[in-house]
Amino acid sequence: MKVRVLGCSGTIGRDSHTSAFLVDDDILVDAGTGAGRLSLDEMCSISTIFLTHAHMDHIAHLPMLVDAVSTAYAGRPHTMHVWALPATIEALRAHIFNGSIWPDFSRLPSPDAPALRYHPIAVGQTVEVAGRFVEALPANHSVPTVGYAVRAGNWRSPWWVCSGDTGPCPAFWRRLVQMNVGELAIECAFSNRCEALAQLSLHLTPNLLAEGLEMMAPDADYPIYIFHLKRAEVPLILSEVADLAERNPHRRIGTARIQRLRWGHVFELAGDALPPMPETMPMPLMPEPDLNSAFSPVDIHGGR
Repeated sequence: MKVRVLGCSGTIGRDSHTSAFLVDDDILVDAGTGAGRLSLDEMCSISTIFLTHAHMDHIAHLPMLVDAVSTAYAGRPHTMHVWALPATIEALRAHIFNGSIWPDFSRLPSPDAPALRYHPIAVGQTVEVAGRFVEALPANHSVPTVGYAVRAGNWRSPWWVCSGDTGPCPAFWRRLVQMNVGELAIECAFSNRCEALAQLSLHLTPNLLAEGLEMMAPDADYPIYIFHLKRAEVPLILSEVADLAERNPHRRIGTARIQRLRWGHVFELAGDALPPMPETMPMPLMPEPDLNSAFSPVDIHGGR
């Protein structure tokens, strides 16, 4: 399984694009401005999008992406599936795909065969998409938010974890202790000098990140990548992260383990060589929530 970083900045600017991560060639985690790096053919390969929350830097390219793909498939049925918290879906319906800001593609080109179909997700729920598993993780942000963990189909495969936007969130770290984490992408939006703003807006600083790292399993040794850095804060954040090693000599924290995530980076996680899960061990799938009339029926996509 591969995860390509299309955007991971906390602001825009030359060579700075906001959150978007492409899993293999058909799953997109967030649809910030980084999604604009995709070619039309690459966009048309996407079947499923998982959104962490409704803030603009994480959904900015979703309307135009859906429009471009819908036009490319004109005359042929094609539906893009968007998984998100119910509050995120309602925000998209009310403020983006509302017929004023952008067409309601959940009813176009027809209600029976829309270009966009919403599916609500809940923290702890796992969704299978063509042999990959995606779990919604706890987060603590100023609007309802989740992080995501993604792994290949084998039950022993390592998880790629993305925190989404979050402030301090012990529940997130507790869940990671239970998982076989292969790589972690965690936000660190502000420097320590902006801690009051970070606390107010529920983001992380190096000091707040260090508090979370102390909750990691004692034997955890997976690479950690920080993202969502505010561009003006980058030099100071990186300097403060480097200082974590000196302040935490008893933990393997430092520039060797904590790196700045950059667009174009590709995470590669193995997962196909191990034996299948024993029949005595249940698959980690949770029941899907009841869907009300505002949502379309869930469609779990076929295997690959």
